[in-house]
Amino acid sequence: MTLGNELLWIVPVAIIIAIGLAVYLVRDVLRRETGTAEMMAVSNTIYEGAIAFLRRQYTTIGLLALVTAVIIGTLIALFDRYVEVPGVSSLQFGIETAIAFLLGALLSSISGVVAMWTAVKSNVRVAAAARHGVNQALTVALRGGAVSGFLVVALSLLGVWGLFEIYGRLHANMAAAPFLIIGLGFGASFVALFAQLGGGIYTKAADVGADLVGKVEQGIPEDDPRNPAVVADLVGDNVGDCAGRGADLFESTVAENIGAMILGVAIWRVTNNTGWIVFPLVLRSFGIVASLVGVFVARMRNDAEDPMNALNRGFYISAGLSVLFLALTTYLMLGNVWLNFFGAGLIGLGNAIAFLVITQYYTEGKYRPVRSIAEASKTGTATNIISGLAVGFETTALPVLSISIALLASYALGASAAEALGVSNAVAGIFGTAVATMGMLMTAAYILAMDTFGPIADNAGGIVEMSNAPEEVRAGTDALDAAGNTTKALTKGYAIGSAALAAFLLFSAYLDKVELVVRTKAEAAGLSAEAIEEMARAVHTVDLGKVPVFVGALAGAMLVFLFASLAIRAVGKAAEGMIAEVRRQFRADPGIMAGTSRPDYARAVDISTRAALREMIAPGLLAVGLPIVVGLLLRAEAIAGLLMVGTMAGILVALLMNNGGGAWDNAKKLIEAGKLTDSSGRVLGKGSDAHSAAVVGDTVGDPFKDTAGPSLHVLIKLLATITLVLAPLFI
Repeated sequence: MTLGNELLWIVPVAIIIAIGLAVYLVRDVLRRETGTAEMMAVSNTIYEGAIAFLRRQYTTIGLLALVTAVIIGTLIALFDRYVEVPGVSSLQFGIETAIAFLLGALLSSISGVVAMWTAVKSNVRVAAAARHGVNQALTVALRGGAVSGFLVVALSLLGVWGLFEIYGRLHANMAAAPFLIIGLGFGASFVALFAQLGGGIYTKAADVGADLVGKVEQGIPEDDPRNPAVVADLVGDNVGDCAGRGADLFESTVAENIGAMILGVAIWRVTNNTGWIVFPLVLRSFGIVASLVGVFVARMRNDAEDPMNALNRGFYISAGLSVLFLALTTYLMLGNVWLNFFGAGLIGLGNAIAFLVITQYYTEGKYRPVRSIAEASKTGTATNIISGLAVGFETTALPVLSISIALLASYALGASAAEALGVSNAVAGIFGTAVATMGMLMTAAYILAMDTFGPIADNAGGIVEMSNAPEEVRAGTDALDAAGNTTKALTKGYAIGSAALAAFLLFSAYLDKVELVVRTKAEAAGLSAEAIEEMARAVHTVDLGKVPVFVGALAGAMLVFLFASLAIRAVGKAAEGMIAEVRRQFRADPGIMAGTSRPDYARAVDISTRAALREMIAPGLLAVGLPIVVGLLLRAEAIAGLLMVGTMAGILVALLMNNGGGAWDNAKKLIEAGKLTDSSGRVLGKGSDAHSAAVVGDTVGDPFKDTAGPSLHVLIKLLATITLVLAPLFI
C-alpha cells in the first residue's frame, strides 16, 4: 500500500519544529555576551543603517507588489475566459491568484528581514565570542545563520502547504490546487528580485568606494574606522548577502515545490495516488530534520582546525541523512517504482555536492584558477582583469556538464518507470528531473545557514577592527571570515545549480499548464477527441524554426545581458557617488586620517541607500515587463522559447559572474595573506603594485558576484513563475 495524504501531517510538524528551532537559536544567540562598549557602538551603528535601508526598501517593494497584484489579477479576470480549473470563474481565479501573489511577497519579505535582523544581532556576539576562541565564535555565527535558514524553509513550506490546503478544500479539488497557488511563487520571485538587486547595489557601491579610496589611494587596511564608507560596507553585507539571499532561496523552494506538484498531477490522474502531488511537501519536511542535525554537529575539534572543515562535516552529515529520508519517503509514497525516483533524488544530491566542489575549486586560493589571477597581478591591472575574465568564462564548463548529467540521468530513471505507472516516458521522465531538484534542495536550510554565516563573520571582523580589539581576536575572526568567504561562494554555486534544475522543472510545468488550458478551450469549442489530442501533443514542441518563436528566444537571451548590464551600471553609478563622498571627507577633515576626527558614516550610508532604491527599479521592471509583452504579442510558443533560451543564457552568465567574481576576490586575499612572491622570492603583499592590481580586479568582480550574478538566479525563476501564472493569456 502506498501513502498519499496520510503523510501530510509530517508537514505541519516539520514547520513547527523549524520555527521552534529558529526561536531557540535566536534566544541562544541573544543571551550571549556582547563584548566591549566599543564593539556594541559599532554594532548598533550597523544595525541602525541596515534597519533604515530595509524599511525604505521594503516600503518601495511593497507598493510595487500591490500594483503588480492588481494588474495580474485584473488581466486574468478580464482575459482568461477558459481557466484550467473547472468550476472556477475568471474573476475568482484572478482574485485568488492576486491573493497568492501577495502572500508570496509577504512571506518572502519576512524571510529577508529576519535573515538580516538575526545577522546584525549576531555579529557583535561573534566578535565577543572570538575573545574566547574560534570554536565558540563559529558556533555563534553558524547558529545565527541557521535562524535564517530554518525560518526561510519553514515559511516557504508553510506558504505552499497552507495555500494548497485552503484552495484545495475551498474548491473540493486537491488536484486543481497546485495550479491555483502558482501566484505564490510569482510573488516570492518578485520580492526576491528587488531585494537581491537593491541589496546588491547597496553593498557593492559601499564596498567599491571603501576599497578604491581606502585601500588603494590611502593605503589603509580593510574595515579601518577612518574610512567613511566602512560602516556602509558592513551594513551592505547584511542587506545584500543576508536579506537578498534569504529571499532568493525562499523563492527557490517555493517555486520548486509548486512546479513539482503540478507535474505530479499528471501521474495522479492515472494512478489515483495523491502521493505524487504532495510528495514534494513531505520530502522537504524531512530535509528540515536533516539540516537540523547538521547545524548541531558542525563544531571544530579544536581552535587550530580550519573552520571550513567543521562546516563541511555538518553539510555531509545533513546530506547523508537526506539520503535516508529520501529512501524512506519514496518507498512509502511512490509505490513499486520508488527505487527509480530514489535514484533520481540521489542524482540531485550528487549534483549539489558537485556544484560545491566545482565552486570551491574555482574560488579557493589553493587551486590553480585563483593562483593564476594572483600571478597575473604581478604585471598589472590589465593582466589581472584578463586572467579573471578567462577564469570566469572557463568556470561555465564543469557546472554545465554536471547539470546535463543530472538532467539526463534523472530523466532516464523516471522514464524507465513509465510503463509501470501507465504514463508516457515524457511525463515520468520529467517527474524524475523534479525529484532530482527536490533532492538537491533537501539541504537548503543548512546551505542557507552557511551562507548567512559568511556576512556574520565578516561583520564580526569589522567590529573587532573598528573597536581596536587585540590582534589575537582579529586573527580568530579572520579565520572565520576566510571560511565565510568560501561559504558565500559555495552557496552561490549551489543556488545557481538549484536554479538551473528548478528552471527546467518549471519550464515543464509551464508546458503542462498550457496543455491543460488548450484541452479546456478545445473541449469548450466542441472539437473531436482526436483533434484535442493532436493539439495537446503539439504544445510540447517548441519550434525555433518559426519566426515568432525565434524572436522570443532571442529576446530571452537579450534580457539576461541587458538586465546584467543595468545591474552592473547601477553599482558603477552608485560607487561614483560613494568615492566622491569618501574623497571629500578626507579632503575636508585631515583629522580623519590622523585619527582625531570621526568620519561621517551616516552620510555614506545614506548615499548607498538612495542609490540602491533608485537604481533597482529599471532592471526589475524590465525583468517583469518583457515576458508579459512577448507573451501577449507573440503568444505561448514564443514565450516558451524566451523561457528556454533565457534560462540557458542566465545560467551561463550567472556562473561566469559568481565564480569569476569570487576568484578575483580570493586572488586579492591570497596576496594580502603574503602568499605571492616575485622571481627573487620577495613577498608581494599589501601595498605592492600586485596588490593594487588585485584590488582593482576585485572591484570589477564585486558587482559580478554580489549584484548581477545572484540577481540572475532570481531572474531565471521569475521568468518561469510569471509565465506559469499568465500562461492562459498567451494562448
